[in-house]
Amino acid sequence: MKKIIAIAAFSIVGMAAKAQVASTATQTVNLNLSNAIELTFTGSGTATGAAVNLAFNTVNDYANGVQSSAQELKVRSNKKFDVTVKTNNASFSYTGSTTPAPVMPVSGVLGLKVSANGTGGTIAGSFAGYTSLSATAANLIANGLNGGNQTFSVMYNATPGFTYPAGTYTVDVVYTATQQ
Repeated sequence: MKKIIAIAAFSIVGMAAKAQVASTATQTVNLNLSNAIELTFTGSGTATGAAVNLAFNTVNDYANGVQSSAQELKVRSNKKFDVTVKTNNASFSYTGSTTPAPVMPVSGVLGLKVSANGTGGTIAGSFAGYTSLSATAANLIANGLNGGNQTFSVMYNATPGFTYPAGTYTVDVVYTATQQ
């Protein structure tokens, strides 16, 4: 009889263990967001675009200028933004055999236009058509909307005329995206 009592006692203890008991824990999660902006060329996925080579092979090229293909850039920003453009120097650097090296100014020779605008902002100034670049920053896109894929495309047009000798003339074009 003692065995049966022991089994019955064990069953009662097992039932007591099945009673629901709950405990809760709470943790606060803070998202500490900072302002973030990035400007890249879509072709390279980096802040450095591929070199744009404008070849002047015929008299018509010199007379009428040469235009590039569209170069697409992408802005990712958590706030509205503006984009400016300038060159890193007021004159092209020269590589060639002419001595002394000719000095070709950027202004009046190299133009840029916004050929497509998917930023939600507006094309600033006269950049809807070709506008001469210089070493002074000029507004290019105004009031671009925040987002992860705000793209715009630019095209270059160079018209050096017949004044300069053969060689390679180089300048960097610098784009800057700034949050508002």
